[in-house]
Parts: sequence; C-alpha cells; structure tokens
Amino acid sequence: MIRDEETLNQLLDTLRRFVRERLVPSEQHVAEEDRIPDDILQEMKAMGLFGLSIPEAYGGLGLTMEEEALVAMEIGRTSPAFRSIFGTNNGIGSQGILIDGTEAQKQKYIPRLATGELISSFCLTEPDVGSDAGSLRTTAIRDGDHYVLNGTKRYITNGPEAGLFTVMARTDPDNKGAGGISAFIVEGDTPGLIRGKPDHKMGQKGAHTCDIIFDNCRVPAENIIGGREGVGFKTAMKVLDRGRLHISAVCVGVAERLLADALHFAMERVQFGKPVAEHQLIQALLADSKAESYAGRCMVLDAARQKDEGVNVSTLASCTKLFCSEMVGRVADRAVQIHGGAGYMAEYAVERFYRDVRLFRIYEGTSQIQQLVIARNMIREAQ
Repeated sequence: MIRDEETLNQLLDTLRRFVRERLVPSEQHVAEEDRIPDDILQEMKAMGLFGLSIPEAYGGLGLTMEEEALVAMEIGRTSPAFRSIFGTNNGIGSQGILIDGTEAQKQKYIPRLATGELISSFCLTEPDVGSDAGSLRTTAIRDGDHYVLNGTKRYITNGPEAGLFTVMARTDPDNKGAGGISAFIVEGDTPGLIRGKPDHKMGQKGAHTCDIIFDNCRVPAENIIGGREGVGFKTAMKVLDRGRLHISAVCVGVAERLLADALHFAMERVQFGKPVAEHQLIQALLADSKAESYAGRCMVLDAARQKDEGVNVSTLASCTKLFCSEMVGRVADRAVQIHGGAGYMAEYAVERFYRDVRLFRIYEGTSQIQQLVIARNMIREAQ
C-alpha cells in the first residue's frame, strides 16, 4: 500500500538523519531537564511530524497505516518523549474528530493540529476508571446551548501543554454503560478546565502527563463530536486500532535501537581475553532479541497493510500490541544484561530505555486487555 516509494524513502532518510544527528544527541538533556528543547520542537513541526496521519486536505501528510508504521519505527530509535509530543496529534487526539466529527469541526481544528499549532490530548482515563473505560463518571449535562462538564481525568498525555482535548463524558446519567457516553472537543483555555501538577513518572522524562479537572466547565453544544449524544465510547474504540499499531511500531524501533547498542557494547567489551560478543551465552541474548524484534516488525507491517486494505484489524492490532510491547521489555532486559554492571548506570542509554519501555505494556490498553480483546473476538468469530 506504499503509494509513492521514492517520496516515502526520502521522508524516511530525512527522519533517520534527524533522529541520528538531532534527537539521539539530545536524549540525555531531555531526560535531565524533563522537557524537549524549543528548537527541536520547531524542527518537528517544520518536518510535518504533527500531521503524519492527517489527510492532505487538512494540511497533513496523509500517510497510510503502513507508511506511518515505518515512520514510527524510525522515531522509535530515540527517546519515546520525542514521539509522545506529536503522537497524540496523529492518533487519539485527532482521529476521533476525523472519523466521527462534523465537517465544520474538522475544518476548525484539524489543520491546526497538522501544523502543531495546537497540541492535543485524549481524556478517557479517570482516577477510578482505567481499563473499564465504559464505567467513567465524568458528566456532561445539557444546559441550553452548552454542556456543563464535571469530573477528573488522569494520566493525560500532553495534558500540561495541550490546547485541545477530546473528552469522554456521560451525557445520560440513567445509562451506566457505554451507551451513555459522548465525546466532546474542549479547548484548552475554556473556563473550568483545570490542569493538575505534572506527574512524576518512572521513565519517559520529557513526555508529560497530568490530571485534567473539569469544574462546571461549559462547552458549546456544537462541540459534541459528530453532533450526536451516546456514541462517544464507540468513537473512542474506533481510534484504538491505529493507535495500537503505531505504538507497536514504536516498540519495534526501540527494540532495534537497544539491540544495536547492546551489540556495539558486546563487540567492544573484552572479558576472558575476547569481546563478550564471542561468548555463546551473550550470542544467545543477541539472537533472541534479533528474532523477536524481526517478528514484531513483520507483525506490524502485515497488520498495517491489512488495515490499509480495509480489513477489520481489531484482533490483529491487539495481537501486535500485546507481542511488541512485551517483546521490547524482554529486549531491554537482555540489553541491560549484556552491558552487565554498566547497564545499571545512567550514563548508558539502556538504563533509561529499560525504564521508558515499561509503559508500553500499560497504555493504549494493557497486555491483559489485549488478551481479552483477542480471545473475545476469536469466540465471536467462531460463533
């Protein structure tokens, strides 16, 4: 499904050079300062990274899923924080509007997301609502030509910076299930939208999350996505397939970076009179990591191609997310082991990546949720 291979290769070559020359040298600075430098952010905007998956009609690059996966693998070879800042604009922050929004909503917001003028966030998770997203408690009560939102959203990626939020809230208090949920577009400067303190996380410094509190936050009725109540949860679920494949591709890129670092170290480090790469037990760690990262790459590209062909890839996306997020954790663990004591030291990137990759098994649906989705889809199809 690659539309123009020459143009795509030019994009990938440019991105590969950008990662190597600009992002990798800045990784430690980002980790220490917990922020992405403004000049790098501007370069990302100029390259079109904020609009990778946004259609060209709205100012984006309009990449297919396969093309986006290849880009995500390249950006995965550096700190996940760099991808996080533009990832929501391409995924959960824009896709709900693109899939189910009105044309007026798309025209108003999507071009500004494509350029990075607006940073977007997706507000679904709550303090007591995570995997069981259908039980959310944030309410949206109609009051004339507005809805009044009340509730708290938790672990919201890009929450401190976002200028636009896609918010899931319950518009029908009598419907306790998913059918009572609607999706809203909420601008970041809306009175009653309050940002909590940035979270202190295990890893992924430079990628920020925080609570988003809605305190009698009045949102115009025209900002309900698609102009309809009760379909917000369905909208949320529709964006997940692309997001899960994107994260899977990032996991593959991180695994390949970790393996390259581990191999380089193993060829330089001498023990018992020869490089540790020549010891068979180290070779086993390298080989297992190579095989698993290659399997992950194949899974991502196969599922992405099928999605581009219009196939329902719900099961495949969950399979890919489950395998790749678990796989990169194993590769990170082996990379630390290959480095030995050095792998436990912050001066080596594998120590930071070891912490960073742990999150991949949690967001966009935990590994356990992926298992449930896969099994339930199998049973449904068999029936």
